[in-house]
Amino acid sequence: MTVAISFQKVCKTYPTPRGELHALRDVNFDIEEGEFFGLLGPNGAGKTTLISVLAGLARASTGRVRVMGHDVVDDYAMARRSLGIVPQELVFDPFFSVRESLRIQSGYFGVRDNERWIDELLEGLGLADKAGANMRQLSGGMKRRVLVAQALVHRPPVIVLDEPTAGVDVELRQTLWHFVAELNRQGHTVLLTTHYLEEAEALCGRIAMLKQGRVVALDRTSALLASAAGTMLRFKTDDVLPAAIAARARVTGRVAQVTARDAAEVERLLAELRTAGIRIEDLEIGRADLEDVFLSIMGSSPSAAEQVSA
Repeated sequence: MTVAISFQKVCKTYPTPRGELHALRDVNFDIEEGEFFGLLGPNGAGKTTLISVLAGLARASTGRVRVMGHDVVDDYAMARRSLGIVPQELVFDPFFSVRESLRIQSGYFGVRDNERWIDELLEGLGLADKAGANMRQLSGGMKRRVLVAQALVHRPPVIVLDEPTAGVDVELRQTLWHFVAELNRQGHTVLLTTHYLEEAEALCGRIAMLKQGRVVALDRTSALLASAAGTMLRFKTDDVLPAAIAARARVTGRVAQVTARDAAEVERLLAELRTAGIRIEDLEIGRADLEDVFLSIMGSSPSAAEQVSA
């Protein structure tokens, strides 16, 4: 397989009054052409720094990065032409309409006679009726759609989505994922960072997890899920959980989730809840999901987490 993105022992340090800050530590993995790849990690893990190095917005302290075989430093023009990046921030020019913004973006890459593809982007991303609207008139979700269109307007083989659905509505998420999934089926490589782990679980064939600048897990999504051996109890309650169960539960509002190793432990947990007089609703018993895997790995010590990586 052709390698679309290659990170080779990438380190990034920043000087601070207290000494060097290591934002990236020996990041070393490849993303193959045509993959839908997830890059996950908590805030401050180094995801955006890694994407900045990939995009040429920051330079690695050591190591090399290539896009479609082009070094991002030595052959930066071809590397950047191969990339389409959707940033986290809503960055737009307030003086132009949506269509004008896409025409200008085409010009940055020297793409002429691009109207047919611009029309496809506008239609595919639900922007056709906003083509003549000034960027200032658009809602935050519509501006996000324009950013996606700008990233794709020069037909890059590699698409980088940095938190593309942060703060947007369900309709946009569905529209975006349908459109991007179709591009991936056509052969485009997609690198996604997201805090919505259900998106990564549904879309990504492989996933890397960063913690404190290091890759602490790297495997196929199915393998990561299989590593989370056990059963997950999910239920709703208004009562305070017993201390022993609360210490291992993940609680979101009224919803509690507790991992059990096997059926015997499921029975024991339910018995403990009954004995404590906990009133539960909507009990579900299922497999652990990617969020459980993520929390397990991020809660591990670096040495333990590194054993998970492949």
